[in-house]
Amino acid sequence: MRGLLEVLALHPVDAQRAEEGGADRIQVVGSLDDDGYAPAPELVERMRDATTIQIRVLLRLREGFGTDGGEFTRLRGLASSYLDAGADGLVLGFLNGRGEVDTEVIGALLAEGDWPWTFDRAIDRVLDADRAWRTLHRLPRLDQVMTAGSARDLEHGLDDLIARARADADEAGLVMACGGLRTEQVPWLGRAGVRAFHVDSAVRPQESLKSYVDADLVRGWRSLIDSIVSR
Repeated sequence: MRGLLEVLALHPVDAQRAEEGGADRIQVVGSLDDDGYAPAPELVERMRDATTIQIRVLLRLREGFGTDGGEFTRLRGLASSYLDAGADGLVLGFLNGRGEVDTEVIGALLAEGDWPWTFDRAIDRVLDADRAWRTLHRLPRLDQVMTAGSARDLEHGLDDLIARARADADEAGLVMACGGLRTEQVPWLGRAGVRAFHVDSAVRPQESLKSYVDADLVRGWRSLIDSIVSR
């Protein structure tokens, strides 16, 4: 059994080095402000030229996790452009005004194709997490949910995330642990059934997002995750 290692990629060099280090997938964003914004389709094309591993692209155009009808046409156009540029899937997550998963917007976006997708950290901002997870189970083609177990980071949400994974094997299978993931947290998450992990600054020198991904650091995470998941 092999775990899933996803690396945040901001530049084509990041993509190349993530693959060299053994990552399974990269997540492409255009900006890291306010939980990240969607990139230009041209950046996705450059990423596709730089790597053979899977690419998922963040689809968000504004601060927070809401959207409206006026923005939907642009979101749909970007989704199509990303897939045409070589993305294998998307990362998205929208909430309505009641702090619930916005199934209307998400369903309309999903109707446009058959691509797999990740629900992003909007799950950590819902008002009722149990209800949100039940909603996610009903959505088609969802294969990961990015979560830190809290709206802050894994340091604060680890215990809750482990408890959720232990309580429901299906949810454990969807969890992609993220949000300041540290190496010492991986064994605890792995024992709870978590098999997917997202890293960003932890695979860069001095943990700086201004530095390119380091293949040796990625390789270290690859070895750690495989050793835990295979037990």
